[in-house]
Amino acid sequence: MNAVHNKDIGTKQKALAINLDPKIYGSFAEIGAGQDVAANFFKAGASSGTIAKTMSAYDMTFSDAIYGVQQIRRYVSENRLISMLEHEYGLLIERLAAQRGDTTTFFAFSDTMSALNYLKTNDGHGWMGVRFQLEPNGMYNNVVLHVKLLDNDNNLQQQAVGILGVNLMYACFYYNEVPPVFLFSLMDNLSKGRIQIDMIRFEGPNFIRVDNRLMSLHLVKYGFSDAAVFGPDGKNLQPSEVLYKKHIVVIRGRFRPIINVHLDMLSNGVKQFLQEPDVDKGNIVVISELTLQSLKERNADQSAEIDEKDFLDRVDILCSLGQTVLISDFHEYYKLVAYLSKITPLKMGVVLGYPNLEYIFSEVHYQDLPGGILESFATLFSRKVKLFIYPTLREGVIWNCLKFYPPPHLMDLYRYLIANNKIEDIRHYNENNLSVQTDIVLQLIKQGAEGWEQYVPAEVATIIKDRCLFGYVCEVEPGKDVAPL
Repeated sequence: MNAVHNKDIGTKQKALAINLDPKIYGSFAEIGAGQDVAANFFKAGASSGTIAKTMSAYDMTFSDAIYGVQQIRRYVSENRLISMLEHEYGLLIERLAAQRGDTTTFFAFSDTMSALNYLKTNDGHGWMGVRFQLEPNGMYNNVVLHVKLLDNDNNLQQQAVGILGVNLMYACFYYNEVPPVFLFSLMDNLSKGRIQIDMIRFEGPNFIRVDNRLMSLHLVKYGFSDAAVFGPDGKNLQPSEVLYKKHIVVIRGRFRPIINVHLDMLSNGVKQFLQEPDVDKGNIVVISELTLQSLKERNADQSAEIDEKDFLDRVDILCSLGQTVLISDFHEYYKLVAYLSKITPLKMGVVLGYPNLEYIFSEVHYQDLPGGILESFATLFSRKVKLFIYPTLREGVIWNCLKFYPPPHLMDLYRYLIANNKIEDIRHYNENNLSVQTDIVLQLIKQGAEGWEQYVPAEVATIIKDRCLFGYVCEVEPGKDVAPL
């Protein structure tokens, strides 16, 4: 459809355009946060040409009777949303396909929302999705998203849900050919101070070329969200669904490529974290974090565009090793910890190299904070978090926490953190790894130097060679297809 993003079209105009399209017909099912999406279509006029049914199974018993009982009794969840879409779309096909299926593109819009309560003790958020056809009698597509509602007023949150729902409907039918335009249009007549979209997934025959991992990247890159997550299978995940009330161990890096040092850091860091007395060993999630800054070349202009193929190459390798990947816009560690602490109250571990410990104690990075380094440390270390430091080798000397000397006026603060079990050395490490640096391995790969394979996991070396990644010069046999991951 239209590849040009019309930023001037209003919510009412979008709803009216859909109402006046004789092919578009379907139902709305909304739980919580009012009925503002359907209401916008009613108020726009000519809604009888679009709406077959609207409903709200607000009571939990009614909801279970219609959409089924959930194994996990969470009504604001992706599982509940999918049940709603399947039920409502199935009814449309069952009852109307024979009558008007040859001339109609059916849709089912659903959302399940938790808006701000009367006492303002909860965080507004919810799930929203559309199952829709683009051709009569065609296969259906799904677009599913999770939204955080940021307004400090219940009515404003309901209004934001209504606007977002109209934007989503309009994008499904008029911006479906260009996913970036689709994404940008979701914020029409809204501001980033009102909502955050931290998960979106495109599925179906009209979206077979859409890489949902890139959609995760775009959410963070363009400020729709501070972070996005996807699992080892590459499927986009909602952060809270994955990390809620979990112990989290996180390692940050550029991973270009991931080398044996990274795996040694993570393996030994996790082992020590599991030894902590207040950690439930059966309730841990391990994540590898890529920041937007790490996705840009170190010697490049930091404002330069991110190489999306390079991003996907790194992600493919991480996923092939079974990693859950977090993309974030948190350059400073205290921001990452603050974000994760809103999702889980349980203890977290952060695995990092010795140079990052030096970075954390460098006051130049906190000049924008009124409280400087003390303000950042209040956020970083007041939570249930512990740093696990992997040593580094410099001029034949192994540097670790015992050899770390911050500026004299921060020495007592550092000793306090050590004494209170907030920072700890990773003890059992492979000393042979200490002389290996990612940048040097990358250069060896580009040069095709003999023996670079010993510095990376065997499966990573195979992927690099088969797909000619990271500047590796290789020859692909004529007619031989490279097997995808």
